[in-house]
Amino acid sequence: MLVKLSSKNQVTVPRKILAQMPGTRYFEVEWKDGAIIMKPVAISDTNLEQIRDKMKKLGLNEDSVSEAIQWARSK
Repeated sequence: MLVKLSSKNQVTVPRKILAQMPGTRYFEVEWKDGAIIMKPVAISDTNLEQIRDKMKKLGLNEDSVSEAIQWARSK
């Protein structure tokens, strides 16, 4: 399919292509062997307060993370 680069350096992805990826809003774009490659990327929202609350309930803190990393690297 032929697409045109706009004066604002934008390209419209054809509807036929997007129909194969419902809900996709973000793409990883790279230049490889003379071609532009667009890969769909899933983005998820993260609620940091929920994560912090869970860590607090589990008794985890910043030191716990460092200790876990050191433990994993020692294996």
